[in-house]
Amino acid sequence: MRAAVMYSPGDIRIEDVAKPAPGADEVLLRVAACGVCGSDIPRMLTKGAHRMPIICGHEFSGHIVELGEGIEGWQTQELVSVAPLIPCRHCRQCLAGNFSRCLDYDYFGSRRDGAYAEYVVVPLGNLLKAPRGIDPRAAAMADPASIALHAIWKTPVRLGQVGAVVGCGPIGLFAIQWMRLMGIREIVAVDLSDEKLEQAREAGATHCFRSHDTMPELPAADLVIEAAGHPSTANLAIRLAGPGGHVVFIGIPTTEVTLEQSSFNHMLRQEISLHGSWNSFGAPFPGRQWTAALEALGSGELKWEFMITHELGLEALPDMFTKFRERNEFISKVMFLP
Repeated sequence: MRAAVMYSPGDIRIEDVAKPAPGADEVLLRVAACGVCGSDIPRMLTKGAHRMPIICGHEFSGHIVELGEGIEGWQTQELVSVAPLIPCRHCRQCLAGNFSRCLDYDYFGSRRDGAYAEYVVVPLGNLLKAPRGIDPRAAAMADPASIALHAIWKTPVRLGQVGAVVGCGPIGLFAIQWMRLMGIREIVAVDLSDEKLEQAREAGATHCFRSHDTMPELPAADLVIEAAGHPSTANLAIRLAGPGGHVVFIGIPTTEVTLEQSSFNHMLRQEISLHGSWNSFGAPFPGRQWTAALEALGSGELKWEFMITHELGLEALPDMFTKFRERNEFISKVMFLP
């Protein structure tokens, strides 16, 4: 099969590799669509993965082409979405249903071969049946949609509240849409990019501002999602929260984060709660976050197609990651169709 193999950060080669075979309680998928996650960019350009060489890619859907021994209730040609975390199911966090905090997990695209390839083997426990008629590209967007929902569920969301999203990549855009679906009446969106703010408006944001501009007086947010992972946006997210508000951090920083004195004092005086949110999983695995995301993507309640700026074959992957490094064009969601 053809696959994009990373030998070291920046050294990504399209190669012919052996097609994997499913073992017991596994299926072989032909990859239909695989999206680029923001975490793939530092992994494939600077940081590297837990083992190399490796095939990255973890936001994917595919059609079942072969069933391993012991598989029942699934059919070949069936479209599925895949939860990328493979929990141990035995540690104290897994036994408590906190699969995102598993102490001994495996993960597609960083610890085992992922879906920047024509085929991938997936354990039975990671398969989710795609809603009838759903586009395979939408089924591949269940991961960022469920990450946004997992974060929002950290807070006591109520009808009529005010929300804010800092960082309007795909996860932030899904967070805006989930807020609207939950009855949040006003949503502030903040980003560096005018193009991303246009997408935020399409997602349902009512106030859009560039992070480096002077902002007018804004409604105090009851819920703030920080999805950028930059020290400046971490501080901004705290300051956007109103009295008794909740701030949830999803963005993964690549440098040290310093909490400014004004942000810290605001948190203290306004009794703001800060939450960390990691991944998207709940019990029973992979959790209602995933089934709700797939249902909303399948029904059209969650819009997704407007986020995609590039649809490419696998052979274009190395050049696309060069563009990520150069940052000389607008890129929102990149979807590879192996």
